[in-house]
Amino acid sequence: MTQTLGIGSRVSHPAYGAGVVIQLHEAAYEICFITYGIKDVGRNYEKLEVIEAIEAQEAVSFSDAEESLIKILQTWSGYSQIVDLGDKWTNGTMILKPGDDSMKSKEIPIDSFFHKIVMVRDRLRVMEQRINSSTNLSDEEKVNLQQYLTRIYGSLTTFNVLFKYKDDHFVGDRAK
Repeated sequence: MTQTLGIGSRVSHPAYGAGVVIQLHEAAYEICFITYGIKDVGRNYEKLEVIEAIEAQEAVSFSDAEESLIKILQTWSGYSQIVDLGDKWTNGTMILKPGDDSMKSKEIPIDSFFHKIVMVRDRLRVMEQRINSSTNLSDEEKVNLQQYLTRIYGSLTTFNVLFKYKDDHFVGDRAK
């Protein structure tokens, strides 16, 4: 490989899989692999496939590199942050009671239900990021898809009561 990769470049290693360059050394790249963590890979390693190259820069601060890495991991690895369930719901149970009394109710631990809601939210965010970064969609198509996503977020605001912190709430059209 003759090209010098910059911090944030996405690569694929035959043994370690997908990763992101997080630091440049004289003879090696420090790469954070999704499954194997941080590994040093020689700059001349021929089997390292470049997925997305970012131009190497003279000097990058640690905070810039950290911010770039977080953004890349969130976009491409399905990374999800830890979201807390509201205290009053901890160890609670959600009861689904049918209108027909001859049918049995269903009880679901609120923690399990909440986890599924958070997974839906995280996957919607990844979809939103992929729409925004897509080169195959026109600006008009991106706007239309964003509007659908905003309406989906709006439909999910009912579940905001479960979140411990307001910053984690779903937000629809009205909150903009």
